Amino acid sequence: MAIILASTSAIRLQVLRSAGLTVEPVAARVDEATIRDALIAEAAHPRDIADTLAEMKARKVAERRPGDLVLGCDQILALDGRIFAKPTSVAEARKQLVQLRGKTHRLLSAVVAYENAEPVWRHVAEARLTMHEFSDAYLDAYLARNWDSVCHSVGGYKIEEEGVRLFSAITGDHFTILGLPLLPLLAWLGTRGIIDR
Repeated sequence: MAIILASTSAIRLQVLRSAGLTVEPVAARVDEATIRDALIAEAAHPRDIADTLAEMKARKVAERRPGDLVLGCDQILALDGRIFAKPTSVAEARKQLVQLRGKTHRLLSAVVAYENAEPVWRHVAEARLTMHEFSDAYLDAYLARNWDSVCHSVGGYKIEEEGVRLFSAITGDHFTILGLPLLPLLAWLGTRGIIDR
């Protein structure tokens, strides 16, 4: 049974492979924006949005690969009742970072596992990140240097890169911040005998 990551996320793939797993990435081709917007319109909890998006990705790939273990993942950034998406422009990234500046936001990372085209396990983890009051000059210089990378990241930052300089405090698991609750996943895989423990 192959382990499939229902995503082309380079960081999630790297995290799984660095943990010694043999993982194949397969694009899920799910309209995340439409699903997320519909759930927001229904006032769904951020945890449920992350979980639903992760499940939709896993289900989509599991339909094509029913004999494999398929992992779907998603991450939601929530602040004051608002859900943030990946910025589509430097101006949008700047606006997001200004809204996050000086505040504590939540990252909710979900993983859902499918076997035989059915959900068999799920987990949602949360991290809390506090940004300090960085200057407008630093913000503009940061985005000029890092836009090509952070355009792929919700909130317009990557904690594993220069984005860590935006923060004054972080509570939570590093892997959750990267978008994958790795430790609970590894524990489950070990319990199932899929990986050695």
